[in-house]
Amino acid sequence: MDFIRVRASADGAETISWWTGDVYGWRQDDGPHHLFGFEGLNVARAVESDGGWQLLTREAAVYLDPKTREVLKSWDNPFTERTVEVQHVFNDPVNQRLGAYPVPTTRVGDQVVFNIDIRLSYPSPLKVAEFPENSASDTYRAMEMFQFFAAASDLESGTPSVPCVFSWCRVSPWLPWMAMGQREGALVYHCRGGKTSAVPERLSSFVGEHFLHAPEEWSGPNVTSWTAFAASARA
Repeated sequence: MDFIRVRASADGAETISWWTGDVYGWRQDDGPHHLFGFEGLNVARAVESDGGWQLLTREAAVYLDPKTREVLKSWDNPFTERTVEVQHVFNDPVNQRLGAYPVPTTRVGDQVVFNIDIRLSYPSPLKVAEFPENSASDTYRAMEMFQFFAAASDLESGTPSVPCVFSWCRVSPWLPWMAMGQREGALVYHCRGGKTSAVPERLSSFVGEHFLHAPEEWSGPNVTSWTAFAASARA
């Protein structure tokens, strides 16, 4: 229950989490390179279900010029010397089931830190034979590492939604739209953010009203940058 109050709200109210950060690329004996800025939001609603919780969310994020922080339309890939169209993140839905396992916590002074390390390995939606320029492997492998920081006094207050700030680090393959083929290497995302009631105007106007509200019921499958790319390519 405590983590639901930190991540969302135990009374079913919508909560918005905003983040900002940067994306780096590295290859063996090359880099790391500062490739993009990254800014986004996730809108969540928590619903009790079957002794646990459904976390109903959708999220959107934009890739930015690393120096000017302007939203990119195209990108000059330094690894291939090709210009590619940037495909921003519009993932709907991004749902989770929570409650089966306790979320690890660490007490640090007057704060409680909840940490979630997600290790992913599953068949890639983009098979190399079908998408030779856009897929690094037939298996998608990545790690996503979250830390949520909340005041112990807020947790003890019993309020359904607890203020928090968080950090997020992700290690993943090259994005499909980067057209990196099977070149070795990876991306590292390093971001931080928190719950908010005020989304920056640039971001809210870019993503649109739909992505400022959480889903009301469970649906699937979840959308990722890989499944979205595959769907767009096959349309």
